Amino acid sequence: MYMPVATSATLRGGLPTDSGDSVVALDQVPRWNDADQALGFETSFSSSHFPDPLASPSRVDSGDGSESVSKFPVDDEVNSKIYLWRGNPWNLEVDAVVNSTNENMDEAHSSPGLHDAAGPGLAEECATLGGCRTGMAKVTKPYDLPARKIIHTVGPKYAIKYHNAAENALSHCYRSCLELLIENGLQSIAMGCIYTEAKNYPREPAAHVAIRTVRRFLEKQKNNIIAVVFCTVSTTDTEIYKRLLPLYFPRDKHEEQVALSKLPADVGDENGETISDERKIRIKPLPKRRVSTPPEFPVDLPVSDVGLVSRNSSHLDSFLDPAFMSMIKDPDQRRMEQWEKTAEAQRGWNCAKLIGYGDLGRPTLSAAEEYSLHSRYLSKANSLNLSEIAEMKIVYRGGVDSEGHPVMVVVGAHFLLRCLDLERFVLYVVKEFEPLIQKPFSIVYFHSAASLQVQPDLGWMRRLQQILGRKHQRNLHAIYVLHPTFGLKAAVFGLQMFVDNVVWKKVVYVDRLLQLFRYVPREQLTIPDFVFQHDLEVNGGTGLIVDPRTKYVYNRP
Repeated sequence: MYMPVATSATLRGGLPTDSGDSVVALDQVPRWNDADQALGFETSFSSSHFPDPLASPSRVDSGDGSESVSKFPVDDEVNSKIYLWRGNPWNLEVDAVVNSTNENMDEAHSSPGLHDAAGPGLAEECATLGGCRTGMAKVTKPYDLPARKIIHTVGPKYAIKYHNAAENALSHCYRSCLELLIENGLQSIAMGCIYTEAKNYPREPAAHVAIRTVRRFLEKQKNNIIAVVFCTVSTTDTEIYKRLLPLYFPRDKHEEQVALSKLPADVGDENGETISDERKIRIKPLPKRRVSTPPEFPVDLPVSDVGLVSRNSSHLDSFLDPAFMSMIKDPDQRRMEQWEKTAEAQRGWNCAKLIGYGDLGRPTLSAAEEYSLHSRYLSKANSLNLSEIAEMKIVYRGGVDSEGHPVMVVVGAHFLLRCLDLERFVLYVVKEFEPLIQKPFSIVYFHSAASLQVQPDLGWMRRLQQILGRKHQRNLHAIYVLHPTFGLKAAVFGLQMFVDNVVWKKVVYVDRLLQLFRYVPREQLTIPDFVFQHDLEVNGGTGLIVDPRTKYVYNRP
């Protein structure tokens, strides 16, 4: 049973009372900025018997005659809230006392004597809380203690190779206790050394963390806390606190200047936590735009090629992902809107369907929806063996064009004769194009000997374009079409009108192989034999010779 004790019964200067179970009021505890405290601690502060192992060389003089700025300036309001007490914290009449415990919150690993003073009810309540993680804190009733609450926290185990982690965990212990104090509407707290000897934490480095964390917290919450009592039970800890408190809570300008030469090099961030440069998030700057000289084009290029020179992908487009730039709506709402768009499109006048170019009634997709569609197809394509599609040689990789862009080759005649499974073909196209579409690329389409016996389905072409995604559309540099026919040009015009005016405006019609080689060098392409034969038949062999062994095309001398 605790009984209040008169002021005369308590010796000032941090000594315990004559009776171990007497209640000590807060006004009986020495305040840090009291005048007699400053005189009493001056000797120990200047003593060399306890040298500070973390003290760095003097930084009072910066070398140019100017004095360094203190990271912990004199603050009388903050200092008035700090107390130093030699004795157990649960003897104090404060709003909350701190119990240093383990993850299970059992009595054997708690602060010695606290459970005995509080009574058996404390252990029973702790058993119902489900433990506590390192660095966190929980609140219980005080039971037989004079305080209003008990705050339990779990200090870290110390290992030299995890020094920074241990410091930050210990800092979080003190901060969690102070946060719970405010959350419960309390204003005064008494805390012993949370860093117990059983967990091998060095005493002085731990005291640095404890004191600076409390200082940083009080700087932000000085209006919500009236008292923080540091309690020590050993002479060593008492002397450490007497030496370190003036570093973080200087009471005058002299102590502030002396602290500049005594503080460790790293005093933590705005919360008192240790700063680790290795663990900072590194954000690279955006890539610089390379200034390149535009290629010179022959003066005899066809009219359809003129717009190609100025069409370049945006500098940053290839680095942007629409999935992180677009807001995705609720799936049910998105599905309902899609149904409404489909119904509206089907009720409307479909010009493309009337002229035989297929059904364009599908609703348009947002950037995020196209990205999701592309991801599903790519995932499925990577899980399948599509070697039989690759053997058809409909789509295959080429080299690079004259501007250094990678090239994808498409053979129209092979598609019309060999492709029977359109779904697997689309999966193969998605898989093959994926490495190319991350940066600007070009497409070479051989329409040689590929007569369009049926009108192309523009609805299917639009769906394929949606599956490939908007990154494919942005990074597409040009589509070089060799040996175009009137029917193909009409189909491309339909694509420009009904599918995508931007992408299909990048089509460049090439009537001769020699003209194609101006855009894509001959050695960068694998060309089927029938393409050479078709070029001779269409152009009559005028002005060129084809080497039958190497398939190279030369100007006739």
